[in-house]
This record gives sequence, C-alpha cells and structure tokens, in this order.
Amino acid sequence: MSEVYAVRRGLLRDRFAAAGHAAALVSRPANVRYLAGGAPPGAVLLLGPGEDVLLCGRAPAGEPARGRPDEQLKLHLLPENDGDPVVVAAGLAGGMDTGSLAVEEHDLTVARHRAMSAVAPRLRLGDLGSTVEQLRLVKDEEEIACLRIAAEITDQALGELLESILVGRTERHLALELERRLVDHGADGPAFATSVGTGHHSGLGRHRPTDRRVEEGDFLSVRLGANYHGYRCEIGRTFVIGTSPADWQIELYDLVFAAQRAGREALVPGAAYRDVDRAARHLLDSAGHSEGLPPSTGHGVGLEIDEDPQLAPEAMGKLDACVPVTVEPGVHLPGRGGVRIDDTLVVRPEADGGPELLTITTKELLAL
Repeated sequence: MSEVYAVRRGLLRDRFAAAGHAAALVSRPANVRYLAGGAPPGAVLLLGPGEDVLLCGRAPAGEPARGRPDEQLKLHLLPENDGDPVVVAAGLAGGMDTGSLAVEEHDLTVARHRAMSAVAPRLRLGDLGSTVEQLRLVKDEEEIACLRIAAEITDQALGELLESILVGRTERHLALELERRLVDHGADGPAFATSVGTGHHSGLGRHRPTDRRVEEGDFLSVRLGANYHGYRCEIGRTFVIGTSPADWQIELYDLVFAAQRAGREALVPGAAYRDVDRAARHLLDSAGHSEGLPPSTGHGVGLEIDEDPQLAPEAMGKLDACVPVTVEPGVHLPGRGGVRIDDTLVVRPEADGGPELLTITTKELLAL
C-alpha cells in the first residue's frame, strides 16, 4: 500500500505546485488518513519540497480504524502537550524557506491561522481548498472492498435485530443493540449515530432515539452503518410492527420505494449530480410531498459518512465510475410517521453490470 499513498501525495503535490505553492499542510483528519495511510488523532501532514512529514503528539498505534502510517513518511513526534502540530508544521515549513504554504483553510480556526503566521512571519499562507476531498471522490478497489465489508457487517446486524422481539422496546435500546451487533460482527464502531424512529418519529433522517416504546401498527425506521478500517457505509429501512400495514402505510412505502429505485437507476458514469437527485425527488414532488423533503437525496461515502458528491438540486458536477454514494429519499408526515429507504452503492458502467448495490437487506415492506 505504500506506493498507493505515495501516488496520492504525488497527485496532490502536482496540484499545489501548479497553484504556485512549494509545500502544503493537510490537517483535516480524513484527508491525513487518505494521504498518510493512518494517523493518531490530531496528526497533520506536511508535504514539502523534500521529505513528507507526519507530525503527531503520540506514536501511532496502528489500530484498524485509524490505519498504519506509510513507512515512507518521516515521523515527527511532539513532546506531550507541547505545541500544536499545525503551528509546529508551519515553523518547519518556514525553516525550509519554502516561501509559500497551502493550508486547508476550511479546517483551520482563525486562532490557529494567526499562530502559524506568528511562528513563520515570512511564510505566505495560501488556501489548498478542497483539493484532497476531490482526490478522494473516486475510490480504488481496496477502498471499495472495505466499504463492501462494512456493508456486509451492517446487513448482518440489521438482519439479526429483525429476528428479535421488538414490541415494547425503546428506540434507544434498539439503537444501542444495533451498535453492539456492528462491533460483534467486526466493525470498528458505528459509522455515525444510529437512528431508530417509531410511530410518529419514523421517517425522520436524523432522528435521535428516545425512550418511546415500539407499539403494534407502528412504522419502524432504522438508519445505521458500520465503520470498517475507517470506511463507512449507510443503510436505512422501514418496517411495520406486529400487524399488516394500513393502506396509507402501503401507499407511502410504495411511493418512497419507487423514488429510491429511480435514484438508483440514475447512477451511471457521466450523470449529473442534480439529475440523480431529480430522478428520486420528482416522484415525491409529484405526489405532493415537496415540503419537508431533505436538501439532498444522497451523498458520497468513504472515510467520512457524508462526503462529496452531494446529490442535490443545485449540485454541480457529474458522476465518475467507482464513486460510492447513498440514495436515500424519505417522506415524513408530521404526527403520523414516515418512510426512509437508504442504500450504499458504487457507480459502475453498464458494461460492468451498472451500479453495485452494497447494502442488500430486503426492501420489502415487512410486518415484524
């Protein structure tokens, strides 16, 4: 893998050199992980005209979730509680007489930016922007393999929960059990805070579980994902509890299912982000559910659970092959509940079978 990280850093070096910078400082954790292979919390990566340096406050432990740093990197350990790695890196860059340093302004506080200018006053600081995030868009097959395993773990955890007795249990209890099952099956932890919504809470994308208990006739919506070796996936499903679904539940479920299928079918290389969103959103709009819809119907996943691209009405750009995304339309009816159906897929050309579905738990409207 050392060569992979070296190639990634080389691509970044080409980008910041073309913008007139002699060095770059990467501080956003996911970006450091992507370029360095692994790093402890708080580590930063300095790409200079000479050696590339990973600065951190403690030696990397090589945990699967954080990865193991590339051995080609020079490791600069800071004494415990002795200095901000970002500021120390600025001092090193200033000492190299690099002239200019590109930094991730979107990740730095004003205070850190000022401290860097103070320690290296002759160093011109420029903005690296979202260059690393753009490099991360297209995944290699090893990254996709990690996402595939994360999805398998997630499907296993959800499948086991569906076989248990649910009536009378609280949303909070079910969420905790799902997260425990993720770890039991090999996850490093949840990809994000697990959401379980019952009754009038169902269908809310970011619902925080409460002590409300599951009742017969409820919609139960679940949204979860596993973090495996740093890579994160997402699945969302909706079920009916303890009885045959009511007519309004069947009608709403069928609508969201059709919208989700339309979004999945639109995932082809070259498709505009906004067109994928429109494919899913149009059906919901036409059925009178335009108000209250989420700002996007999907997003990228990888080292973070919410990466570029954003599948949204105003999003600019087109999909490439090997870009993993979610398709996750949902409708919530205030006071009644709603439906969410989320999947993680990898964009593939039609010649390779079209979009690869990673999360395979059934999308039938089951009565549990």
